[in-house]
Amino acid sequence: MTNDLSPIEQKGFYKLSWLQRIGFGSGDMAQNLIFQVICTYLLFFYTDIYGLTPSAVAIMFLVGNVANVIWDPIVGALIDKNNPRYGKYRSYLLYVGIPLSGFAILCFYNGFAPSLIYAYVTYIAMQLLYTFINVPYGALNSSLTRDTNEITILTSVRMFMANLGGLAVNSGLPLFIALIAGAPSDSLPKDSSAWFVTMTIYAIVGFCLLVFCFTQCKERVVMDQKDTENVKVSDLWMEFLRNRPLRIIAFFFITAFAMMSVGNAAGAYFVNSNLHGTAEQLSLFMALGSLPAFIFMPLVPAIKRKVGKKNMFYIFLGMAILGMILLYIISKMENPSMYMVYIAQFIKSTGVIVATGYMWALVPEVISYGEYTSGKRISGIVNALTGLFFKAGMTFGSIVGPAVLGFVGYKSDVIDQTPFAEEGILWLVCVIPAVLLLLAMWIISKYELEDDVIDKINQEIEARNK
Repeated sequence: MTNDLSPIEQKGFYKLSWLQRIGFGSGDMAQNLIFQVICTYLLFFYTDIYGLTPSAVAIMFLVGNVANVIWDPIVGALIDKNNPRYGKYRSYLLYVGIPLSGFAILCFYNGFAPSLIYAYVTYIAMQLLYTFINVPYGALNSSLTRDTNEITILTSVRMFMANLGGLAVNSGLPLFIALIAGAPSDSLPKDSSAWFVTMTIYAIVGFCLLVFCFTQCKERVVMDQKDTENVKVSDLWMEFLRNRPLRIIAFFFITAFAMMSVGNAAGAYFVNSNLHGTAEQLSLFMALGSLPAFIFMPLVPAIKRKVGKKNMFYIFLGMAILGMILLYIISKMENPSMYMVYIAQFIKSTGVIVATGYMWALVPEVISYGEYTSGKRISGIVNALTGLFFKAGMTFGSIVGPAVLGFVGYKSDVIDQTPFAEEGILWLVCVIPAVLLLLAMWIISKYELEDDVIDKINQEIEARNK
């Protein structure tokens, strides 16, 4: 980027180059290559390969996520309070990237199966390390610029890249495992070594992308070092209590991530058991969970300008619910057409991707609102709080999935499940996520920071700082 900045850019409203935007987005792509595998396939790995019961996995996921609830505010305060050598936020991409990748790989190691102790240690360590990547990465967004339009573009690029990683996981991973296992036309293979090798490759590529993100991001909108000395963990709860827009998006994050956690983890069961699909069909079904991003995320800035922020949420959340209804109806047919399943999955995924992708653009807004009202730009703490709530949503999903499978009598050693078990899987894929999305629509209706409001807030902050 040139050093000859315009007066507006000198006040914090920086414009970023495309290389910087892609560099920032590569950080989310990296996290998807690592963490999305955990979210989407670890439950299947634990029950069908590692040998744990659904109830044991549910308890372990609960313990891991409760530990994260305690850990998140500590991480947020540490990040805001400290100023590492290579950047307040981006430094952690380097420092934590290697151990995160290592423990993600170890989660898919079958050598100690079915040891609960090994599963607990590797899973919880991976969760805690992920927080030390995800919180500073989220704060990095708000440190690059105050420009609302630039943040919208940045978020669109980020979600495009994230879904590229999601496509590599959702679609590529089943094919990759089948290829390594030597069973390309079988259902999702249960060869433990193929899973381990695949996760190793994904984790290494993910770490390389974290390094690329580190090299391309420059932090220029951060709290002065003298103001960081008084940051403490209790600031998280004080910010939550007094920052109403933050409370709204926090609860939106809970419902959105609970919806994704429940639905994504059930995808492999749905294709394997309800549709009796092959690895290739599972690959395409899961790919359609990411493909709409490449069509619609580049259009988000234009769509938002045309219909407004809230209406965009309503439109795409409604589209996701429609897709889930269609999936339920189609799967109930005597001989469901996979082509009809793919169409319904595409409609559902389009709505989910746009709505849950754009919600990240709201985080810098509530950070600025907090700075405007309190004088502190505590990006780490705000992102820790949103992280805490998205993990609360993930916790809900990680408990509901195995709990429902256990309740309906899912059997990991057979393909043909009972009608009751198949109905339970359908509830995980369609019914429960649709109910959560209806709740999300009501929550986002309460959000008040329209673009003109947040632009005025940012301008007043810069004038005050000057």
